[in-house]
Amino acid sequence: MAKGSKINHFNVAIHLDEILMEAESVIERGNWITGFPSGLKSAHFAHQPKRVSRLRMGSHSAITKNHHLDCTNEIQIGSHATIAGYGSQFLTHSIDLQENRQDSRLIQIGDYCFIGTDVVVLGGAILPSHSVLAAKSLLNKAYSDDWHLYAGVPAIPKGEIPKSAKYFTRKEGFVY
Repeated sequence: MAKGSKINHFNVAIHLDEILMEAESVIERGNWITGFPSGLKSAHFAHQPKRVSRLRMGSHSAITKNHHLDCTNEIQIGSHATIAGYGSQFLTHSIDLQENRQDSRLIQIGDYCFIGTDVVVLGGAILPSHSVLAAKSLLNKAYSDDWHLYAGVPAIPKGEIPKSAKYFTRKEGFVY
């Protein structure tokens, strides 16, 4: 935990390799952060020897309250990004039906992203920097176009975000 970062009350973090929090990042109340540690003598994820069970938060990023983050594989949250609202799920692992085994994939949330309430983000998903994932959306693929609103089930680009929007250039993570 870097200077000014904090984890508030009633959070549960179990079975992870590590949580890395850069300066001024915060995990608010009531979140479940789970994983499956690497290096275990287990058939689960044996085909992924470089997998790391990690939550990585950039500076001034925030996870609000009552979310579930499955860090069986790494979840990267960029600087000044906000996981807002309530009840979102970030799920890095699932069953690979083709191979009949547990599998996991990284989730990446870019810098200055805003994640709306009650979303689902699946392993392999990438939300590019300066983007919004609308409430109730399902992000299940990797996108690369910054400055976009992504929405729907599954989420698709719905439009561009004006570069004049002040959320995306603020110096502090906290929004007044």
